[in-house]
Amino acid sequence: MLAEHRLKAFQDLITQSSREELVWMNGFIAGLVSAEANGTGAPAEAQATPRVKKISILFGTETGNSKKVATEFAAQAKKSGINVKLSSIDQYRITDLVKEEYTFLVISTQGDGEPPVTAKKFYDHIHQQPLSLDKMKFSVLALGDSSYPMFCKAGEDVDIQLNKLGAKRIVPLQKCDTEYSEEAAIWFSQVMKALSDGGNSSAAPAPARKPKGKKNYTGTILTNLDLNDRGSNKQTHHIEIAVDEEISYEPGDSIGLIPHNRKELVENILALTGADPDSQIEFRKERYTIADVLTRKINIIHLPERVVKQYASVIQQEIPDTRIDLIDLLRIYPVKDAAQFEQVIPILEPIAPRLYSVSSSPEAHSGEVHITVARDKFSINGEIKYGLCSDFLSQLEPDSTIDFYVHKNTQFKLPAADKDVIMIGPGTGIAPFRSFLAERDAIGAGGRNWLFFGDQCFVTDFLYQTEIQNWADTGVLTNVHLAFSRDQKSRIYVQHRMLEHAAELWHWISEGAYIYVCGTRAPMSTDVENALIQIAQHYGGKSVTEAVSVVEKLKEEGRYLLDVY
Repeated sequence: MLAEHRLKAFQDLITQSSREELVWMNGFIAGLVSAEANGTGAPAEAQATPRVKKISILFGTETGNSKKVATEFAAQAKKSGINVKLSSIDQYRITDLVKEEYTFLVISTQGDGEPPVTAKKFYDHIHQQPLSLDKMKFSVLALGDSSYPMFCKAGEDVDIQLNKLGAKRIVPLQKCDTEYSEEAAIWFSQVMKALSDGGNSSAAPAPARKPKGKKNYTGTILTNLDLNDRGSNKQTHHIEIAVDEEISYEPGDSIGLIPHNRKELVENILALTGADPDSQIEFRKERYTIADVLTRKINIIHLPERVVKQYASVIQQEIPDTRIDLIDLLRIYPVKDAAQFEQVIPILEPIAPRLYSVSSSPEAHSGEVHITVARDKFSINGEIKYGLCSDFLSQLEPDSTIDFYVHKNTQFKLPAADKDVIMIGPGTGIAPFRSFLAERDAIGAGGRNWLFFGDQCFVTDFLYQTEIQNWADTGVLTNVHLAFSRDQKSRIYVQHRMLEHAAELWHWISEGAYIYVCGTRAPMSTDVENALIQIAQHYGGKSVTEAVSVVEKLKEEGRYLLDVY
């Protein structure tokens, strides 16, 4: 227990600190305790002033987490007297790389082990160009999600490649799961220790840390309703899930869940291979029946090239580099027998979880979580196919159960209750905004709300029509503007409605409104941003360059937030 005067000083420090500073202090103290326990001494900040005076911190981000971490690190380094050049990788002058002396990268991993879109040019450049980075000392902090097979792969690739090009790794690669604050702070403590040594000796590897397990929930399906009316080209499901235990989430978060493979597809694979569905097999250190592992655990569609290569090795045949479904692979390049198929199962990868934005409010829908799911339908060689997860979810019956976890989105959160909010969400992009509006209604938030929603047809595709109309009637929605693209000859989208109401929109923005965009990345989010730039030009009296700067400043201030896919 702290002495009374120390306790008071400690409480005063906590009271006066921002959330970001509290997160950093939490990680720093964890690093201090970890260092003592492992005999490596206190983190650098507690020991010495850094001897290195200039560093670069680069970040590659998709959702904003890498930027948030990099910005926090830059602020702390500056407080220690270090001159920091902080830059998004896509804005970094790549020709400067060979001149860098101390470079620290924070990079996330997307999709199938790929770098973020903003880091793709940098990633390709270091892998394709014969660079000499002998002057550079570096370290990489990799953000990822351990639920995915290629956990932190982009950061791992960058770390390996920089070292191959001659750069000296002064702090080992640190991989972080979705709850990254503690591991990130420990990595930064190691970076500061290395800088206090002048970067002349490599830091000892951090103790191996098992990724923190996610809190898994089992929910019961209450409602599974197709929101589209008869005659629609779409099928959008509103799914309500009841949870018996307390569930912690906020508007803007998502839930992650693992779909099951279609029963008939599993049966066809069993028939092709002759495998006994009830035979026990080990997969990722757990035992299942073959039928169970094929149904609930293993990805059997659109196998990546790396898996196809391993399959070719097992059956000892040459197979061209390609992505292919397991069923087609088995038909074209069959296994010899069931025993050989049992050798194939361990090389297959787990089904990656899918994320869906929460469309409910913990204040308005206690004990429940809702999602909005568009059933993905497409054609390959004339055959109609459906997206694995959206098809699985669309078929769930009331009273059936589903396992999921909450995926926090720290970059897409409501502002203070008295702030104005502009929400732009066509199609299933409406999901988090239903959550926002239900939450603000339930807590009696004083800020104004403006919704731009669009889809194909008013009659068949006005998702959550009754609720939106009720929010408009009761004043929760100050403004609502709709864009149904196919109800007239010329296509009208949400960005067109924004331009129609540009003067009022600019007035809201000028008064401090927060702008949120959810839905498809291309072309929707690009079109929306271009509309904002036009509005800044015409109603803010800005030049093109100044208007672009206005939008960038909104992003930097956390007043222009995107959740796009």
